[in-house]
Amino acid sequence: MSSLLQISDPHFGTDRPEVAEALVRLAIAQRPDVLVLSGDITQRARPSQFMEARAFCDRLGIAQMLSLPGNHDIPLFNLYQRLLTPYAYYLRSFGPQVETALQTPTLSVIGVKTTRRWRHKNGEVSAAQIERVLQWLAQARPEQLRVVVVHQPVYVLRAEDAHDLLRGWEPAVRAWGTGGADIVMGGHIHLPYVHELSTRVQGLGRRLWCVQAGTALSSRVRQEAPNSVNLLRFDPASRPWCCRVERWDHRASSGEFELAHSTPLELERAPLHAVPV
Repeated sequence: MSSLLQISDPHFGTDRPEVAEALVRLAIAQRPDVLVLSGDITQRARPSQFMEARAFCDRLGIAQMLSLPGNHDIPLFNLYQRLLTPYAYYLRSFGPQVETALQTPTLSVIGVKTTRRWRHKNGEVSAAQIERVLQWLAQARPEQLRVVVVHQPVYVLRAEDAHDLLRGWEPAVRAWGTGGADIVMGGHIHLPYVHELSTRVQGLGRRLWCVQAGTALSSRVRQEAPNSVNLLRFDPASRPWCCRVERWDHRASSGEFELAHSTPLELERAPLHAVPV
C-alpha cells in the first residue's frame, strides 16, 4: 500500500499552531510515503515564512516531498524582486529547482509551476509545460499511479470560482488525460472536492480525476470548509484499477484531524472512446 499526503495553501504567516501540531500527529500516525505541497506555502513570500514552512515539513518525517510555489509565494510588494528573482526565497528553502518530479515503485508524480510573475493571482500552463508532463507520463510504468500537481484548479464546482481556473486548463487536461495521467491535484481556492473530468472535457481520452485540497493550516478558511488535507492510498497489488482519496478535516472539538470523507477513484489503463469535437 502506497500513500500520499497532499497539503495545500498552509499560508505560513497565517497558520494556526494548534492545527499544525495536529497535522504532525496525523502524519506520524499515518506514515505516508510521499508529501505533496501544492502551493501558497506562505502568506507573503518572506524568508522567515519559508523557513518556518520547511521546518514544519521536515517534522512530518515523510521520506519524499514534491513542492511547488503558489501565487502567494512570490513577492507582492517588492516589484524589483518579483520581476527579476521571484522564486529566490522559495528556492532557498525548497530548491534547488522550482519544477520537480519524483517516483516510487507505485507512484509517478510531477509538479507544474502555474504561477507567473506578471500575474497577481491567476495561474497559467504553457505548451512547453504540457509537453514536459507528457514526456514524463510516457516513462511511467503500468503499475504506477500517475499524478500531476498544479496550484490553481483545472475544474471548479461553482460558477463564482470560475475566475480562479488555471489558464490553459482545457488543452492541458485533454493532453495529460490522453497521455496517461490519473489525477490532477490542485489547491488555491481553499475548497476540497473530487471530480471526474472525462464527462466535462470533450475529447478526453481517459478517465482523469481532479483532486482539490482545502487549506491545511491557515486561518483563512472558507465558512463551509475547515482546515483539511488529502490522503491518497493506492495498492496496485490488490486493487490496480482503483485508488482512494481521503479528506481529513481538523475538528475543533477534538483538536485532531479526523477522517471526513473517503472517495474511491476508478482508474483506467485503456483509453475511453473519445467524444467527437
